[in-house]
Amino acid sequence: MSSPASTLAVPSYLNADNLGPWGIYLQQVDRVIPYLGSLSRWADTLKRPKRALIVDVPIHLDNGTVAHFEGYRVQHNTSRGPGKGGVRFHQDVTLSEVMALSAWMSIKNAAVNVPYGGAKGGIRVDPRTLSMGELERITRRYTSEIGIIIGPTKDIPAPDVNTNAQIMAWMMDTYSMNEGATATGVVTGKPVDLGGSLGRQEATGRGVFTVGCEAAQRIGMDVSKARVAVQGFGNVGGIAGKLFAEAGARVVAVQDHGGTIFNGAGFDVPALLKHVAAHGSVAGFAGGEVIANENFWDVDCEILIPAALEGQLTAARANRVKAKLVIEGANGPTTPEADDILQERGVLVLPDVIANAGGVTVSYFEWVQDFSSFFWTEEEINNRLVRIMKEAFAAIWQVGQDKKVSLRTATFIMACTRILHARELRGLYP
Repeated sequence: MSSPASTLAVPSYLNADNLGPWGIYLQQVDRVIPYLGSLSRWADTLKRPKRALIVDVPIHLDNGTVAHFEGYRVQHNTSRGPGKGGVRFHQDVTLSEVMALSAWMSIKNAAVNVPYGGAKGGIRVDPRTLSMGELERITRRYTSEIGIIIGPTKDIPAPDVNTNAQIMAWMMDTYSMNEGATATGVVTGKPVDLGGSLGRQEATGRGVFTVGCEAAQRIGMDVSKARVAVQGFGNVGGIAGKLFAEAGARVVAVQDHGGTIFNGAGFDVPALLKHVAAHGSVAGFAGGEVIANENFWDVDCEILIPAALEGQLTAARANRVKAKLVIEGANGPTTPEADDILQERGVLVLPDVIANAGGVTVSYFEWVQDFSSFFWTEEEINNRLVRIMKEAFAAIWQVGQDKKVSLRTATFIMACTRILHARELRGLYP
């Protein structure tokens, strides 16, 4: 393998016109403070991560040289329980991004009322430049570096962008070796043979589908007649697209890093999923026509699912969206300005902090199963997931109706109230 670049590039989004992910999160918090009543005295708790760790991750490359990468683990809030959140390997990972993602995890976990705080981690690396051996070494070194703050009752990592069950297995093994005892509960999203949960891989996409159907019902939309556009076609967008297609909807446009394809009659979604699994992207799929990436936002559809990276649905794109329902499969895909535009246009936005909470909900199930060493069937997992997601959505919808606010603000009201109430009950030590 050739040596991957390990220099620290300045991310393009950090400029005067863009606050970055953390700035977007702070704006979202400011919008909810007027609804917090007496708990607003604790609001600065939400604006300050509890702990942020930046680590050097040096590894031996296959060519004999040593490369250094920058890694992060941020624990935003642990008032309601141990930190919980994924680890991503991506060349554009920054501290601002990881801070925001950890904060959104705090909101997400409180929104579905699982007993976790929020955390997130990442390494600034393009994993496509690494061999399998290099990938294992960078994972193990990173785990050792953050091992001082993670643990089954402190902070539980999980898969995120460009990480998977194998990487979780390496993280679990590394932590266990350092502890001198097997600790299956230190991560979730593991292989089933190492204490992972059935249903985990499809959980986030299933949650997107579940709350999407609930929202569609409340606005009088017939899912079986809907056209769906999906950005990102992996474990989230791909599974959500598959479930919507099984419910009768037509998936008419799909975009990922390989390009954008369109089929007005609807894709053969199982065939498209097989193509993506085999080739790594939608590029080259014969069942649709290639369109310009920017034209994805002009596609006629009823449901839009941004399930790629944050910041994709900008103000300019929001003015072009044809959908009546936006379901955020990704974390932070919609900017605050775009949020306002969509609301003014009568487009219902189902925010990430509830829409993609299926993954962490089943991660909670996995963690509970690991502690008890008693494992549930996939049917039990899916039934419990659907019940929790429906109950959480119903409560958030009611807050939105009562307060006459967007679903994002309603979700933040409910979640921030739970977090700050826990903070108030615990008090300050010492």
